[in-house]
Amino acid sequence: MCAVAKEPISSLEIAQEAELAPIEAIAERAGLEPDEVEPYGRYKAKINLAALERLAGVAQGKLICVAGMTPTRAGEGKTTTSVALTQGLGAIGRRPVLCLREPSLGPVFGIKGGAAGGGYTQVVPMEDLNLHFTGDIHAIGAANNLLAAMLDASILHGNRHHLDALNITWRRAVDIN
Repeated sequence: MCAVAKEPISSLEIAQEAELAPIEAIAERAGLEPDEVEPYGRYKAKINLAALERLAGVAQGKLICVAGMTPTRAGEGKTTTSVALTQGLGAIGRRPVLCLREPSLGPVFGIKGGAAGGGYTQVVPMEDLNLHFTGDIHAIGAANNLLAAMLDASILHGNRHHLDALNITWRRAVDIN
């Protein structure tokens, strides 16, 4: 009898075959009340700070912070490590919750990994994660750039606020890293 090698399944195929649970079901499993969850589509949400107040007297869980690392050549970095830890804790009967920051725009420009993990250790739908997630980071960059433009315009049009243009710098911002 001869063993037949199977073609490896790509991360994209795995992501497309995944059955996603509605965010409301995930929030319920995490012990959140419906009014504490602000859905952004069917599969992602923000959690209202009222949940912290309601749960203030509840025993605290453990926090694992994956803050920085150099990815492997295969692209395994912070997101893959975080997702794998969460999956592993769930597999041994814990009730893990994973909170990811919005990824940078690096993957969109092809200057870093996919920012969504890979294989069976990935965040889906990856296009939501990589294209402004909930929009918060984009909004911060836009507000920063608006303030920079206001400073420039004030100085250009006579500087009536007496801004010291030699000592004030306000850089434009695009979150790429």
